[in-house]
Amino acid sequence: MTADRDRRPPPPGPVPPVNGAEEVRPLIRNHDFQTLWVSRFFAGLGKESGEVAYPLLVLFLAGSATQAGAIGSAQAATAMVAAVAGGVLADRADRRTVLLFCDLGRLALLALFALLLFTGKVTFPVIVAVAVGSSAMMGVSNPVAMASVKQLVPASQVSGAAAQNQIRFSTTTALGAPIAGSLFSLGRALPFVTEALAYLVSAALVLFIRRPMQACRAPARERWTLRGTVGGFSLLAADPILRPMILWIVGFNLAFSQSGAFLALIATAEAQGAGHVQIGLTVSLAGSGGLVGALAAGAVLRWVRPSSAFLAAAWSAPLCALGLAVAPNAVSLGVLLGLVFAVVPCVNALFYGYVAASVGDGYQGRVLGAVMFMALVSQPVGILGIGIVFDRAGPTWVFLAMAGLSALAALFTLSPVMRDLPRPEELAGT
Repeated sequence: MTADRDRRPPPPGPVPPVNGAEEVRPLIRNHDFQTLWVSRFFAGLGKESGEVAYPLLVLFLAGSATQAGAIGSAQAATAMVAAVAGGVLADRADRRTVLLFCDLGRLALLALFALLLFTGKVTFPVIVAVAVGSSAMMGVSNPVAMASVKQLVPASQVSGAAAQNQIRFSTTTALGAPIAGSLFSLGRALPFVTEALAYLVSAALVLFIRRPMQACRAPARERWTLRGTVGGFSLLAADPILRPMILWIVGFNLAFSQSGAFLALIATAEAQGAGHVQIGLTVSLAGSGGLVGALAAGAVLRWVRPSSAFLAAAWSAPLCALGLAVAPNAVSLGVLLGLVFAVVPCVNALFYGYVAASVGDGYQGRVLGAVMFMALVSQPVGILGIGIVFDRAGPTWVFLAMAGLSALAALFTLSPVMRDLPRPEELAGT
């Protein structure tokens, strides 16, 4: 494992003192990391509310579910490709500048869009352009922000920082939809005005981060090459720990992407005769699992061995899928799916902790961009597959297919390396 890491070109330049011998303070007292966390919280809240507001607007103006779905697909595809570009920028450009550009760019875009809504000059192509443009800047900024964590926290706290980030992801997901829905009922432009203000706050907070957000940048004379751009994929494939983890993540997302799982849950609940209120409760139960898991992730990482956490997450998914196939009612569907989502934040935190610990700062962005691409690439296939199987064979076969796919993905966790994982902070010290 050490030999594999030694073959990577080391990033030039000094490492900031946070990873040196200075006194390690509790993570909650790390001003720079907490400022970045709050900044990304507002940016994430804007993004999540926008993902609900755009379909609502299309349904209101055109009444077309197909057009609303097309916007969601375009956003996902754009964010997936933009993450790779963002990873390159994280390693080659000033990270603070990139974050400011993305936040202020989205601020300007949403402010203009809100103005067009007030004047009644919005068409479907305009909505698509704004949604895709915002997703592109979000896709670029995500790996940049995540790559900065390595420079803002000491090596012993990378897992804790990753666990706190999972709380942010789950909270913004839980809050975004009701905020967008409530504001939309008051005025069509209000969700987008609020989203623009969220990006303004996010950009302002970035200015208060005092510590350098990267060890160094690539020399200006270094040419941009395709090999350098996709270098993150090569590092993922070569790393003995990250490789089986990312393969499991791809397989898991194929079976249990949030959108696909919710589609299966809602369609099954409707087939069982559940009412709208009961379906809403079911979806809420499933979604709350992720937030509960995120809140518990820090404690789990402190007390549970990494190998045990990954094995539990990987093999509980197919078992819960089998339970979904025989669940007697909508509420039990929500509880079982919530159990699956509850284990995701812990393994996500571990995975990003390993990335921060084992990949040099000069490659953090490209590896994280590759991770985000890989995590997203299987989701559209999984969502489409769930819809096709449900229409042709019914809910039981949907959940059996989810069980089979997640069980095949779980096989990657049985490798010798995965059965004896060190903690990320131990890996950082080797």
